[in-house]
Amino acid sequence: MTATPHFPIRDGILHAEDIPLPELADRHGTPLYVYSRAALHEAWHRYEHAIAGRNALVCYGVKANSNLAVLHEFQRLGAGFDIVSGGELARVLAAGANPNRVVFSGVGKQGWELRQALTAGIKCFNVESAAELERLADIAQEMGVRAPVSLRVNPDVDAKTHPYISTGLKENKFGVDIREAPSLYRQARQHPGLEIVGVDCHIGSQITQISPYLDALDKLLDLIDALAADGITLRHLDLGGGLGIRYTDETPPDPAELLNPVFAALHQRGLHYLQVILEPGRSLVGNAGILLTRVEYLKCTEARNFAIVDAAMNDLMRPALYEAWHGVVPVQPRAGIPQETYDIVGPICESGDWLARDRKLPLEQGDLLAIQSAGAYGFSMASHYNTRPCAAEVLVDGQNAWVIRPRESIQELFAQERIPKTADGR
Repeated sequence: MTATPHFPIRDGILHAEDIPLPELADRHGTPLYVYSRAALHEAWHRYEHAIAGRNALVCYGVKANSNLAVLHEFQRLGAGFDIVSGGELARVLAAGANPNRVVFSGVGKQGWELRQALTAGIKCFNVESAAELERLADIAQEMGVRAPVSLRVNPDVDAKTHPYISTGLKENKFGVDIREAPSLYRQARQHPGLEIVGVDCHIGSQITQISPYLDALDKLLDLIDALAADGITLRHLDLGGGLGIRYTDETPPDPAELLNPVFAALHQRGLHYLQVILEPGRSLVGNAGILLTRVEYLKCTEARNFAIVDAAMNDLMRPALYEAWHGVVPVQPRAGIPQETYDIVGPICESGDWLARDRKLPLEQGDLLAIQSAGAYGFSMASHYNTRPCAAEVLVDGQNAWVIRPRESIQELFAQERIPKTADGR
């Protein structure tokens, strides 16, 4: 990949909307996450168009990028939110979200998180085990409320994606076996602390084909029919998220390509009354962000050439974790410099600290590079490994740019740590 509509090349310089990236690097330093507001809005409008006139709710998957400014953008645009922790609930509420448009997923919800969400009055808990269902029921009854629940069922469908982000197979930790779901729904119906509202499914991430969704949908519709025959009527069908983006040469489907056959199937089965919920994350933010980094050193060895940059696996974990591919482009390509094949690596003391491999680039020490498609699972997976401050984050809108998270100082990294006194008081 080279330029994209919201990160164009003008006069030989890569921009974020209307701002030259070197200007942002000079002003805010590197590594630096840069997001395009126009790209966020464009991605949202694709979903908005797909659900227009339909009974549907798009809940942004907060784990993809949880910066308050990003959450506030989607809240303003009309999104609900899919959360997986009490911390994420606190974030979306701080960003102005209506809790009635929040669904709570995740396999390990703790008691305090369940109480927090019940107090807030969220739309639904996506329950992932019999043990969680029992705990939630007991806590809700203790609090004198009814918890709105759906079961996240595992349909044993192969999403044809990376095994670490495939979640719908029976060997995955997520959800309950779809064959066991009717029994659990019957248990839930008997408990005064629970209110059955829907069924949920999420088969994976970075999915570039519609067929796995439709395979899962067929199984979900059969389950809904079986529950209805047992006197259990649902209000919504949650298909999860997972639509992919283009990192290199993928051709991911548009949201309408997924939703059109979904609504057709619902009408065919007489289930038009069900609200459809989607939980997209990556497809809303992935290509709305880049990671800006500077080449510190060029190191050529007998085996490989390395471009050692100031960003690292603690800033962008996906390549080390998934062997993920991200486009890498010079911000201001230098004329007359031959292309060489480089591994783009960071300064962390791990051989796994790489951002890209075998890239032909014309580079000199000090050059700026843009790591593309870094808006999802970039900053949200960052760490302080090697006592490295996290990168700053900037949101660009035309010719304006806002620091939406300042760069951390080294002192902030250990400000909350304490050295205990020894027995002699020293």
